[in-house]
Formats: sequence, structure tokens, C-alpha cells
Amino acid sequence: MKQDRFCVIMCGGVGSRFWPYSRTAMPKQFIDFLGTGRSLLQLTYDRLADIIPTENIILLTNERYSSIIQEQLPDIKPNQILLEPVMRNTAPCNAWAAWHIKAINPNAKIMVAPSDHLILRQNDFNECVLKAFDFIEKNDAIVTFGIKPNRPETGYGYIQEGEHFDEAFSKVKTFTEKPNKELANVFLESGEFFWNSGMFFWGVDAIINAMRTHAPEIAEVFDHAGDIYNTNQEQEIINKLYGTCPNVSVDYAVMEKSSNTYVEKVDFGWSDLGTWGSIYDNAPKNRDANVTPNSKVLAFDSHNNVIAAQGDKLVVVSGINGYVIADTPDALLIVPINDEQKIKNYVNEAKTHFGDKFM
Repeated sequence: MKQDRFCVIMCGGVGSRFWPYSRTAMPKQFIDFLGTGRSLLQLTYDRLADIIPTENIILLTNERYSSIIQEQLPDIKPNQILLEPVMRNTAPCNAWAAWHIKAINPNAKIMVAPSDHLILRQNDFNECVLKAFDFIEKNDAIVTFGIKPNRPETGYGYIQEGEHFDEAFSKVKTFTEKPNKELANVFLESGEFFWNSGMFFWGVDAIINAMRTHAPEIAEVFDHAGDIYNTNQEQEIINKLYGTCPNVSVDYAVMEKSSNTYVEKVDFGWSDLGTWGSIYDNAPKNRDANVTPNSKVLAFDSHNNVIAAQGDKLVVVSGINGYVIADTPDALLIVPINDEQKIKNYVNEAKTHFGDKFM
């Protein structure tokens, strides 16, 4: 049974909210943000290798990151890395992974995991993963992890639970993309909503059938490719066809439309390390409540900051409270932590004015 269990790690994003550290050439998933000596991708792999056979771990990424992955994860073979020729969001990449894995094992059950999440309690995580695999092995179901919210977070999507299947699983009633603060408060107070973790479980036939039913324009691309999966011709044919897929998330293409979608309500110390603020929440703090990952910092009368500087540069600050200060050789970001959701807009402005020079 364990040999039928696969994991797809999605690691092709750019992570613009972590600019200027996260760049196109070296996105956040390949960076050691927490000062552990391991990148976020390596931490994700370490966590999953406890549960999934190494040969059944598939990496989905952009073709430019192949060498970085092989350097950071030497146990992963080149044929375990699927290289997207262009970025098309999470529905096409998960479709490709499903068709690819079906050619390897028609009975496969798949877990999909982002490469940039933090899990604090490994044993609890393992238990929830095994429970999800057991559920999809016994039921024609698609499962997502739902995290019980502890604040009205506007940076996450939300899942509303419907009819209870048992203590751990419920049917999904609705999905909601990132809400405003007022709506997030309503969700929190109702007790019916959970953060969408972006981790999914499905049988290979379940997700392929769901794609054919709810996203036929995507399924047709991979059906049209024929018997090329898990062969030497696969990458060449995918390079030709992949760009014809629509740019759409798997949540919108499949999860929101399927009638057999369930949420497993989990609690294992989860955080989506999507912003500098999430690094502040989860990284070790010094006596002034500052986070200074792998950086030389002297802080005077300064508290509750994230201060990060690449290289051997010394950063000296005075009278700074509640800020992100991120310094690289060619760019410096100084922004209040409370305004961190605007960083993506600032990056777009930088691209408009300076092109790709600082991207």
C-alpha cells in the first residue's frame, strides 16, 4: 500500500512577497529563511521523506530551477523532476503530475504539497497525512487540509465545512479566496471556516476524472499527448503542448466544482511562509523581539522587526519598531510589517519602472 502513495511537491513559484530576497533566479523555496541550515524546500522534503518512499516524490518546478533542486536534493533523480516550460498556475501542473504518475502506477494515491510551508509538529502532521491517505483509499474523494483559524487572516483562502462525515472529515460547502478583514472576522466567529492549506490528496483516477469533467480544456491537452508519460519523449511533447493550457488554479478548476471534496480538519502547527510577517511569527526572536535571520545586526531602541541583510554587511538601526528591513547587494526594502501585503504591488511598480533588472 505504501508503494502506491506518491507526493508532488510544487516548487516553481517566484515568491514576490519575499522580495528582494526572493528573486526569479533564486525564489524563496530555495532559501534558508529560518536559519536552520536547510532551505524551505529541503525542510519540506525532509518532512515528507518520513512518510513517502523517496522514489515516489515528484518535484514540479520551472525548467530554470532544475539544477538548484538537484543540488539541494541529491537523493532526487532527474526523472523525478517535472519541468514546466512556462508558468500556468496549479491546475495544469497538477494535471501533468497526475497523468505522469498514472503511467508509473495506475493505483497511485497522491498528496500535493507546497514547498514553502512550516510544520511545527511532525508527529501530528504524519498522523494527519496517513489519515488522509486512508480516507482516499477507502472513498471516492478529494481531500484538502483545513487549518482552524486563530485570527482574521486576510492573506489566506478559506474553506467552509458542510455535512460532517466523521470527527475529522467534513464535506466542503464553499471555498472563498482571500477575504477582506470584515469578512475574515465573520468567518472566524462562525466556527465553520478553516484556512485553506493548499495541501491536497486524491487518487490518480479521481483527479484525472475531475479534470475531464470540470476542466476539459486542461484534460484534453494531456489526453492528446497520448502514451508519452514516463518515457524519454515526455518532456519534449509537454514543452510543445503545455503553453496551450489556461492559467488557472486547481482550487478554481477542480476543488470548487467537485461534489466529492472533503476537508480534513487538522492542527499540527502550520504556517504558510508567504510573507516577511510569517517569518517574524515563526522565527526565533532576540531579547528585543527582533528577527535577524543569518544577519549581523545592532539594534538600539528597536523592537518587533525583521532585519535581514545578505553577505557580510553590518546593519545598525535605532528607533525602528515593527518594520521589515531586507537588504541585498542591489535592492533595499523598508516597509512596516503591517503593510507587507503591499510588497507585491511595490515589486510590480519596480518592474514597471526598471524592467527585470531587480526581479
